[in-house]
Amino acid sequence: MSESKTKIFRLEEVKKNKNSKSTWVVIHNSVYNVTEFLNEHPGGEEVLLEQAGRDASEAFEDVGHSSDAREMMEKYKIGELAEEDRVKTERKPQAWSSDASSASSKDNNWNAWLIPVVIGIVTIVLYKYLS
Repeated sequence: MSESKTKIFRLEEVKKNKNSKSTWVVIHNSVYNVTEFLNEHPGGEEVLLEQAGRDASEAFEDVGHSSDAREMMEKYKIGELAEEDRVKTERKPQAWSSDASSASSKDNNWNAWLIPVVIGIVTIVLYKYLS
């Protein structure tokens, strides 16, 4: 979006869009309409609906979304939060470039395969034990 054509939304307007027919969230003072993404969200639509109509920046960062997820969300951006409704946070958004956070990127890659491997091993052990 070009800076001069960016739509500005008040928080009150965002709060009106908090159901499965119209789902808006604020992440780092940008407003996203994620209604069409509800069924595609890897964490399930409930996660997005729980954050709908409010600032979801902290929840978004706590999950540790990948750079691919951060790029994907750009297509759902519909504008910016009005200056008077913006929240000043101490936590800065993670860098979108792979160069800026190579250490945390390596940690995320390590975690990405560790959990499925552990689940697979537990499943095999339970299968052998129960059969």
